Amino acid sequence: MAPTPLPRPTDGELAILRVLWSLGPCTVRQAHEVLNAERETGYTTVLKMLQIMTEKGLVTREEEGRGHIYQARLGESQAQKHLVTDLLDKAFQGSALKLVMSALQSKKASKAELEAIRKLLDEHGGKP
Repeated sequence: MAPTPLPRPTDGELAILRVLWSLGPCTVRQAHEVLNAERETGYTTVLKMLQIMTEKGLVTREEEGRGHIYQARLGESQAQKHLVTDLLDKAFQGSALKLVMSALQSKKASKAELEAIRKLLDEHGGKP
């Protein structure tokens, strides 16, 4: 039996995941402090979102004393891979070319980004 795929996180959930990826395992209070510095966010909102994310399987929760420590279930690169795969399948009919073309047409890539893309293509056998 194949494992159940993780649900696609909402924008708010992604913001919390980014905090967990940067800080590592942390309490609601620690996550709230980071999120609140970026945009006014209520403590109870962060708590509720982390509870929902635990139920969805996006984060794990461990008891520590009177509080809980939350940790992202997947690392940042794993989560990004899942999101891109989902987008690739749903929006681009599985075509990496369509995905890359759309990305490059939607937002201008920096010279450094284009050089990194060329290097990846060269490593995968595509010559300019």
